[in-house]
Amino acid sequence: MSPVISKEARKPPGVWSDTRLVKACLLGNEEAWSLLIEKYKALIYSIPVKYGLPAEEAADVFQATCMELLARLPELREPRALPKWLMQVAHHQCYRWKQQQRRVVSRDAEPDLPVPETPAIAESLIQQTQEEQMVREAMAELTPQCRRLVELLFFETPARPYAEVAAELGLSIGSIGFTRQKCIQRLRRHLEQLGFH
Repeated sequence: MSPVISKEARKPPGVWSDTRLVKACLLGNEEAWSLLIEKYKALIYSIPVKYGLPAEEAADVFQATCMELLARLPELREPRALPKWLMQVAHHQCYRWKQQQRRVVSRDAEPDLPVPETPAIAESLIQQTQEEQMVREAMAELTPQCRRLVELLFFETPARPYAEVAAELGLSIGSIGFTRQKCIQRLRRHLEQLGFH
């Protein structure tokens, strides 16, 4: 009798759940670390971009957030909370950088200014960032053709004409509308599974 292999175990490493990735990372699996960072790279970088940090400082925030992840991953009790935790760490790093910049400027004029408290992270910004990550994850679940179709029609500005989309994907122009509808339905299902409202 052959052993039963779970659906999760059959998935290639690139589509492992956060729970499985975290477990593999804690066991020292370097591929899992790379996949975990790759999965959340855009999420982490989106935070300093929202703060308006220059590219070099955004890279510093990314590195500091990854270092914090490396150091504190064994303490993570719920892997599904990882995206929100990463956002909070990145927000904190950005806020710290912004405050450091203000202190450098303002302390030159008034050296006795108190150091301000770190404010609570704006819930709307966290919600927006979480939704962006859900879209990235749902897009990753689509077939390559569906993913590219959605990118061409909805993520490019201006949107590509159907004739260009059909030529790039090797489809007939008449099938683009039907294919688009199927891809959007799949994307919507993936988003619902992730809890997107």
